[in-house]
Amino acid sequence: MSDIISFDPRTISTPVYQELTKLRGQRQPTNDAEKKELKEQKAQAIELYTYLATWGLLRLKAEEKALKNEKQKVVVAFFNCLQAIWKQSNKNLTGNDGLSQLIALDVEEYLGLTGLALTVAQEFNFWANSIYHDVSGEE
Repeated sequence: MSDIISFDPRTISTPVYQELTKLRGQRQPTNDAEKKELKEQKAQAIELYTYLATWGLLRLKAEEKALKNEKQKVVVAFFNCLQAIWKQSNKNLTGNDGLSQLIALDVEEYLGLTGLALTVAQEFNFWANSIYHDVSGEE
């Protein structure tokens, strides 16, 4: 039995839930600016999968610096989750060196990480709808 690798689906769900819960905080929007911030967070979390599937992990990491405010916070949270789940402590995807780390990966490792990233992005979509259930409308 010790040769069997078990996979607990909470391995991916839990960090995503925790990051989005932390990002949202206990905020209940009372003005238009706060409502806008939460709408941006929710929209970005939902859009991660489509962006990754269309443009890829490398471009998402590069885009992180160009994004502003709440959208950037969601992408940073995404890479924090991906790093925690990937568990490659010698390769840090978070922060300024993350792009260099992605570029340096061999093709098999990059494609595997992209598959994991797509799964994490699906979780972001699910949990965004749950955590931001009271946030509606376009950003």
